[in-house]
Amino acid sequence: MKKIGLLFGMEQTFPPALVEAINSRDQGVMAEFVKIGGITLEQLFEYDVILDRISQDVPFYRAMLKVAALNGVRIINNPFWWSADDKFFNYAIAHKAGIPVPKTVLLPSKENPPDTTGESFRNLMFPLNWQEIFDYVGFPSYLKPYDGGGWKHVYKVNNVDEFFAAYAETSNIVMTLQEGIEFTEYYRCYCIGRKYVHIMPYEPRNPHHLRYQADFTLSPAMEATLKDLCLRICTMLGYDFNTIEFAVRDGIPYAIDYLNCAPDAERSSVQEENFEWVLDTTATFLIDCAKQGRAIPQEYSWSSLIKGPTNNKKK
Repeated sequence: MKKIGLLFGMEQTFPPALVEAINSRDQGVMAEFVKIGGITLEQLFEYDVILDRISQDVPFYRAMLKVAALNGVRIINNPFWWSADDKFFNYAIAHKAGIPVPKTVLLPSKENPPDTTGESFRNLMFPLNWQEIFDYVGFPSYLKPYDGGGWKHVYKVNNVDEFFAAYAETSNIVMTLQEGIEFTEYYRCYCIGRKYVHIMPYEPRNPHHLRYQADFTLSPAMEATLKDLCLRICTMLGYDFNTIEFAVRDGIPYAIDYLNCAPDAERSSVQEENFEWVLDTTATFLIDCAKQGRAIPQEYSWSSLIKGPTNNKKK
């Protein structure tokens, strides 16, 4: 019998419901919570698939999952890719692929990282040409970590003074300054297995428990566009369980956030209808993965989907 393991932390509803959903289907695949101790270099893992919901916060699990993948366990999401990923790089990938993204600038941390001094930054222009940056991004804009999540350390800034006040609070976190998209519609989309897409109207300006109550309607044309963008983004990044957020301005959906290696799936947070979709779809996808058997990760796919510079000039 094939076996699926769930690795998770503080979640209360999604993991146990998913184990029950998989085991109730009686398809020759069983699911359980992962139990693991000290890891040896020679260790083989009993799972065919592990759904990772926590290693972004626990380095021990992250290291363990890489060894599991080396032994052929299918890890959702691939720990090699998301460990090397960051949101600024994701914006660059989407931009090169022709997907609309807000204007974004990577900024050096306000304070020196640990074990560095001013001499560590001899290549950094100082002071930065702040006016050039502000002219490029514009206001209002968002100051946010280049690799963070969960809306931590995110500041909306409306002018230069607000920017510098917020920047002063960021310590040694590497930040980005990103154009604020004044949107008329906003969508949060699940993308699972790089083929299943669920689009949710979303209002991030509402209190957390009311964010799925939006006063706009998804048109068929926008639905088709968002599904295409979700599939393109997750295929490029190699993500099998992701959420992508789009802010729509003048009819154009801008990809705002799409590095979510363990997106929220708690029943009370995402609401009942969305919870049932992600539960059923994840169960289907994980069972399919388990039936395919073990496989060591292959080369990542994003590079093959972007046309880079070429030296094949006609002579």
